[in-house]
Amino acid sequence: MSDVWLVVVAVGVATVLLKAAGPVVLGGRALPPRLTEVVKLLAPALFAALIVTQTVGGDRTIELDERLVGVAAGGAAVALKSPLLLVIAVAALATALARALL
Repeated sequence: MSDVWLVVVAVGVATVLLKAAGPVVLGGRALPPRLTEVVKLLAPALFAALIVTQTVGGDRTIELDERLVGVAAGGAAVALKSPLLLVIAVAALATALARALL
């Protein structure tokens, strides 16, 4: 077994153990309301962090390029409550136009 597959298996096992830990620790009890509110904020925070790192993250540098234009346009479309497919199309078009012009 190569090192890559060993890491894949280890991450898979760790994922299963982490997913099983919640029900085992709680034993069928509900989370406290304050913790429930924190859990609700985790997904948007992680998603925002992923967007930022994929948009401006380079090889140990910060890259400010056309992708920022696409993210800004997509953000504007979200703020206007546009459907998801339109948000994606607006962001892609804005990025493509910025790349063509810059």
